[in-house]
Amino acid sequence: MSRYEEAKTRVRAHLMQRMDLTRDIDDQEIQDMLDEEIVLIGRCGYLSLAEKKRLGRELFYAIRKLDILQELLEDEAVTEIMVNGPQSIFIEKDGIISKFHHQFESREKLEDIIQQIVAKANRVVNESCPIVDARLQNGARVNVVLSPVALNGPILTIRRFPKSPIDMEKLLSLGSVTKEAADFLKKLVRSCYNIFISGGTGSGKTTFLNALSGYIPPAERVITIEDSAELQLRGIDNLVRLETRNANIEGCRPVTIRELIRTSLRMRPDRIIVGEVRGSEAIDMIQAMNTGHDGSLSTGHANSASDMLYRLETMILMGMELPLPAIRRQIASGVDIIIHLGRMRDHTRRVLEIVEILGYEGGEIRTASLYEFVSQGEDENGHIIGTLVKSGDLTHTEKLKLAGME
Repeated sequence: MSRYEEAKTRVRAHLMQRMDLTRDIDDQEIQDMLDEEIVLIGRCGYLSLAEKKRLGRELFYAIRKLDILQELLEDEAVTEIMVNGPQSIFIEKDGIISKFHHQFESREKLEDIIQQIVAKANRVVNESCPIVDARLQNGARVNVVLSPVALNGPILTIRRFPKSPIDMEKLLSLGSVTKEAADFLKKLVRSCYNIFISGGTGSGKTTFLNALSGYIPPAERVITIEDSAELQLRGIDNLVRLETRNANIEGCRPVTIRELIRTSLRMRPDRIIVGEVRGSEAIDMIQAMNTGHDGSLSTGHANSASDMLYRLETMILMGMELPLPAIRRQIASGVDIIIHLGRMRDHTRRVLEIVEILGYEGGEIRTASLYEFVSQGEDENGHIIGTLVKSGDLTHTEKLKLAGME
C-alpha cells in the first residue's frame, strides 16, 4: 500500500469514528472534520500539499457525494459516463470515448452509489427489478442494470446535459443545421406543424427537440411527457411537466407514458411534447396529433426518416390491433414533418434530412424531401465538409397561411 493510500485509509477510519450517525451532519461539518484529520495525519508522515488537497476532495466525495464519479459530474466537458462494473469506467469527453483512470474500491461501494441515485429519484432497483431509468438532481439521465441481467455489472450509464440548454443559435455555430433550415423550422413550429425527430443513439434528438421548443410562443400551454425528465424548456410560463413512475415494493402501480398522454388531453394543452416514443404509446401520440393538438413534438430511434415511419407502424401495432392501411392513414394524417439527425464519423451531430409527409396513397405513406445533407468529403483533420441543401418546397402550406406566415 502506498503512503497516500495508507493515509487515506487512516483518515477515513478516524473520521467514521468521530461522526455521530444519530444526527444529521451538514457538508461543512464533514469538511471541517476532514481538514482536522488531514492536518493530524500530515504531522505523522510526509504528504505534499497537492496530496492533502486530493485526499480531502476524494474522501468528501466518497462520504457525501458520488465518490469517484463526482469529479466527472463536475467536468462540463464530460457528456457520458459508462460504468461497466466497479473496475471498468469509460467516459465520453469532447466526443472521444476513453477509459477513466479511477475505479471503485469494491462492488459494494458501486451498489451503494446506485441505490443513493435511484432513491433520490424515487425509483427502486434490485435483483427482482434489475433495470431502472432515473435522473440526477442536475438533470443528468441515468440508466442502471443489475445482475442477474448484467453479467459483469452493476452497469451504470449517466448522460449529462449542459447546465444551460443548447439553443438553435448554438446548433448553428456548431454547424448542426443551416440558418435557412433553422428559419424554415421556426415557421413550422410557430404554425403548429406536428414534428417528429428521428435519429440513432447519441445523435442529439433531445438537444434538437429542446432547441425547437424555443420557437414555441410563450403564451401557449405546453405539456411535456417523459420517462425521466430531461427536457429543459425555457420561456414558457404555462408549462406542465409529467414523468412516468415504475411500480414499487410498496404496491404503487406504474404510471406509463400512455396514461400520461391520455391524461394530458384533459388538461387543455396547446401542445404536447413526448420526449421519446418507444412502444405502444405511439398510438396515443398519433391520435392526439389527429384530434386537434397540432404543434406536438416527439422523438424516436430510427436509421432514417422513412425508417421512422416503419417503426411508428410497428409501435402502433404493439398498442392496438389495426389494419395496416388504417395505421398508415393515421400516421400520414397526424405527422407533418420528420427531421432526421445523425452522428457523423468525425463525432459531429448534423441534421441529415427534413422530410414532409404528403399523405396516404396507393397503400403507402407518400413523402417528399425538403432538405438533405450533402457531403463534400473531409478536410486534413478528418472533419466532414458538407451542408444541408434545400431539395424541395413545402406542399402543405395551409397551417402556415392560418398562422399568417409566408
